[in-house]
Amino acid sequence: MTLAIQVPDETNAAGAFVRQEYSIRDRITADGSSGFPAEPGRYHLYVSLACPWAHRSIIVRGLLGLESVISMSVVDPIRDERGWAFRDGPGYSHDPVNGFEFLSEAYLLTDPSYTGRYTVPCIWDRITKRLVTNNYPDITIDFETQFESYQRPDAPALYPAALRSEIDAINKLVYEDVNNGVYKAGFAASQAAYDLAVLALFDRLDWLEARLAQQRFLVGAQLTEADIRLFTTLVRFDAVYHGHFKCNLRRLVDYPALWGYARDLYQRPGFGDTVDFDQIKRHYYMTHDQINPSRIVPKGPVVDWNAPHGRG
Repeated sequence: MTLAIQVPDETNAAGAFVRQEYSIRDRITADGSSGFPAEPGRYHLYVSLACPWAHRSIIVRGLLGLESVISMSVVDPIRDERGWAFRDGPGYSHDPVNGFEFLSEAYLLTDPSYTGRYTVPCIWDRITKRLVTNNYPDITIDFETQFESYQRPDAPALYPAALRSEIDAINKLVYEDVNNGVYKAGFAASQAAYDLAVLALFDRLDWLEARLAQQRFLVGAQLTEADIRLFTTLVRFDAVYHGHFKCNLRRLVDYPALWGYARDLYQRPGFGDTVDFDQIKRHYYMTHDQINPSRIVPKGPVVDWNAPHGRG
């Protein structure tokens, strides 16, 4: 069992955001060599519709047709000092597997000495009655590579062997400057740390704009894991990150290629139907009271995600 004590998200002495390590990092394997074999009905995925890291796993699970293989439940989007909670509401509900009231119960049953934040996504194992992983990059990769026997016959190859090195390289850049970059800007506790993060973010968005002006997807001529990782940040950008996280040099809609690309993905089955802007906005604006102490949720922006994207 590979567990370690975690340190909560914080800023360092320079005021820069530091993301905690995700240390429940066992893997599910097709041959069972990890001790956690890929098999139907064994694993349960805990997610939030508001969280971009969890959103990736929701999209991949659906695209691969794993809904009947890996069950899933959704937490309340409003997280307080007790962490994510299971409550009845539109788009979320009580925990159907263990009857947990809070996600923290899954973590503390896995490791009673656990002191980190209780994060989504995470996977519960019904057999060993513990969490297998909360390391979000591994979750989608394992869905794509270890559950191949259970994927639907026409499932897309989201992490094909021939493209993995390029996908990994793109993912590293996008994570550092965009996926995590918006958080580094939003939670910066000094002007210097904010300036560094926000400029790196928009430099990378400019780079992505140029790349996507020349090709439909991030890697090769097909949809891959890289596109899913970028999409979950882009779909939140104008609604949350532009204002709430002060990522306001430009909006997503100001980038012709990126905005068309984001709509192209949104309009595909498995993408737009997994986006809940109400839960996204209520989570960010009502949870981060150090940024938005009034907890007022803005009405806008008004954006037409179903407008023609022109990227055929």
